[in-house]
Amino acid sequence: MNSTFLNQDEFAKQWTSNIDQIAEKILQLFFYTKFFPIFSLLFGLGISMQAIKMVDKNKLPFPFFVRRMVVLFIFGILHIVFLWSGDVLNLYALLGLFTTFMIKKSNKLILVLSVLFLFFPFYDQFFEYIFNHINFHPETYLSNHTGETINQIIKNGTYIEGIQLRLLEYLSNIPMLFGFLAPVAVSMFLLGLYLGKNKIYNSLDIFIQQIKKPMLLIAVITNIYRILFLFVLPNYEIYKTKTFRPICIKAMMLSDIAMGLFYLWLIGWLWYATKWKTILVPLKYVGRMALTNYILQSLIGILLFSSIGFKRYETFSPSETLVTAISVFIVQVLLSKLWLTYYQYGPLEWVWRSLTYKEILPIKKA
Repeated sequence: MNSTFLNQDEFAKQWTSNIDQIAEKILQLFFYTKFFPIFSLLFGLGISMQAIKMVDKNKLPFPFFVRRMVVLFIFGILHIVFLWSGDVLNLYALLGLFTTFMIKKSNKLILVLSVLFLFFPFYDQFFEYIFNHINFHPETYLSNHTGETINQIIKNGTYIEGIQLRLLEYLSNIPMLFGFLAPVAVSMFLLGLYLGKNKIYNSLDIFIQQIKKPMLLIAVITNIYRILFLFVLPNYEIYKTKTFRPICIKAMMLSDIAMGLFYLWLIGWLWYATKWKTILVPLKYVGRMALTNYILQSLIGILLFSSIGFKRYETFSPSETLVTAISVFIVQVLLSKLWLTYYQYGPLEWVWRSLTYKEILPIKKA
């Protein structure tokens, strides 16, 4: 939120100090694209766990899941309009419906589709054909804007102008949303669904030990490539060719996803096999309020960067951005623990559940 997609590359060039260069490399190595697959896998796992619970009660009402995803889609639309164009909730809602259709399919089919969606190499060509066929040209929506005009709208424009800009940004980012994020999301949804159908959560400690060696091996191999991609390949001309560059980027994306799954395994291993459990416990509070905290981050962001708040858009360096993000997350962990001391669900989780079940559920703890 400190710099829009349109201006990110140009904005990043001005930060040349050692601390900012280090911060940027930390962000690239340890943060970018790592947590989206984690959240997506857990979303698919959550769907399967809820479905299995209903199957055990001899009922699996499809309208229930439709309502659940429709409410999530509405959350996404409101998020885009009022807070941030980078929303993924509406994408999750659409793909969540597809995942719901897959609940009763065979484990083999679910796993094969998960792999196919992840490794399919021609998404750019596929969506380019679709967009041309329906005469949709997303590059036109911001064609009249520059980095400077966007800067002025966000920092000095009215809130209504901000809404208009967010809608244009969202439409212009649809190729990335459906060509890059959607395949990752649906692949991880299906992987989560597969793990959930096999009730892996009932013996998670054993499963984590069983996959220890392959996870460590994957982490080593993918990190070697990620370091080469960030620090070595850009120095060679072949990296800039139209043939070789997309292959490198696809491999980097797969490596980042593997790193995200390694993070997930590592947290589980630290929880079950080490004495770090006490340190990790606070994460459960922020995790139980994932939707609320996701939206809250956007609210904090719009207050920090836009004209309705502190107007700090494109003023934070990479090091300042990193420190701010970590600080916000720590505060959210503390607020989540405080909230859940008195309430059963986060506020938005409660709204989501109540609308899904079509009744006002009790939120306060007895």
